[in-house]
Amino acid sequence: MKRREFLAVTGQIAMLTGASRYSVAEDRQPATEPASGPLRVHPKNPRYFADGNGRAILLTGSHMWNNLVDMGRSDPPAAFDFAAYLDFLDRYGHNFIRLWTWDSVTWDTRANRGLGKDFVHRVAPLPWARVGAEKALDGNPKFDLTKFDPLYFERLHARVSEAGRREIYVSVMLFEGWGLMHGNRGRAAPAGWAWRGHPFNADNNVNGIDAGVKGDPNSGRPHSLGNRDANAIQAAYIRKVVDTVNELDNVLYEVINEGGEKEWDWWVVETLREHERGKPKQHPIGITGHGAEDVKSMLASPADWISPGSRDGYKDDPPAWDGKKVSLLDTDHVWGIGGNQAWAWKSFLRGHNPLFMDPYDGEVLGKRFDAQWEPVRRSIGFARRLSLRVDLAAMIPHDELASTKYCLADPGAEYLVYVPRGNKVTVDLTKAKGQLTVSWIDCTSGETRGGDAVSGNGKREFASPTAGDYVLHLRTEKT
Repeated sequence: MKRREFLAVTGQIAMLTGASRYSVAEDRQPATEPASGPLRVHPKNPRYFADGNGRAILLTGSHMWNNLVDMGRSDPPAAFDFAAYLDFLDRYGHNFIRLWTWDSVTWDTRANRGLGKDFVHRVAPLPWARVGAEKALDGNPKFDLTKFDPLYFERLHARVSEAGRREIYVSVMLFEGWGLMHGNRGRAAPAGWAWRGHPFNADNNVNGIDAGVKGDPNSGRPHSLGNRDANAIQAAYIRKVVDTVNELDNVLYEVINEGGEKEWDWWVVETLREHERGKPKQHPIGITGHGAEDVKSMLASPADWISPGSRDGYKDDPPAWDGKKVSLLDTDHVWGIGGNQAWAWKSFLRGHNPLFMDPYDGEVLGKRFDAQWEPVRRSIGFARRLSLRVDLAAMIPHDELASTKYCLADPGAEYLVYVPRGNKVTVDLTKAKGQLTVSWIDCTSGETRGGDAVSGNGKREFASPTAGDYVLHLRTEKT
């Protein structure tokens, strides 16, 4: 299915699921102002970032692998329709993306096992210029690691800018680690495919840079400290990225996707931060899970935000977040491609910012557009719109206040409670004095239904309007 056909289908689905009454599904207007920033960790509730106006914001969105570099069978690969992608994000009410880079010149999708592809993607452009007559292992000119490819950085600036005008925040991925750390060997793809296509392989650059593993022609360790020449090239690249996007308000940075050794990860954070200190703006920096670090290590790091993974226990029932750093909880590090409606709402009501690794139109991974992903796309958009209707800065996870164990609340003032599958729920309203308004948000359609007001000062039982999944919204009536 082509991108334009895919967008038409998703638009039809959105129309079919729209509610006839006021709803979080309809609580959306195209952005009339650009994203405000730079973002800062909120001083009162560090589970969230504050925008340039000091407002706590929930970051949610769908991202895909080729939203910065092009990927496809042809050489060069077909161009990605970024404007159509932004339309797609706007349709779902999303406000955040990870802007993907890719370290190698290819992606052998056989390394992804059962996700529906069995061929090699070509990837371009990469950050460094390809020059001269001498050929790299892919048959194209070798890289000169002292020269940047203007197309890469022009595109980087343009796409972050375009997203910002749509009120979308962008995490700029600096390095991509999955290929070398997870996909490079031990899978259906030929061993060493990611390393053979890496610019820091001595066979692929004119500078004599070699980050390979001695005695193992199929492996490389570019995402580590100790190779001074390689690290100097990386530091220059980090500074170039900062110089390219520093002026923009909607920027975050991500060290690496699912790779990197701990000491190197932290070095990247400090290298970037040191360069930004001399710039007009400073932006949040994050480290993602499913790489060399677990949650404990990432929380101890100098990063501002982290992304937990499945091996840290954040899969089907993500635990309540303690707020030591902002959690951008991404299905990419939990399932790869996965997630569902329940996970989206559980994550939101336990203090995370839920993100979705989206197969999108199926061109990179996935056999085709699959409607099974519609519930998670819609739900994270609904959650974001609902977050605009509450005092998010005051709300923290309180599992103990609801019998379902999913409650985001400012006790005594406001409560959001996830009620799955038409269950009843008991909510402890002991701290609430007077009357509370009652609303039910249908997690599938976004429709909001009103309920009879209730009194606080005790525990109260509530029954869902129908058999579906709902979020119960309770708010103290103002006198």
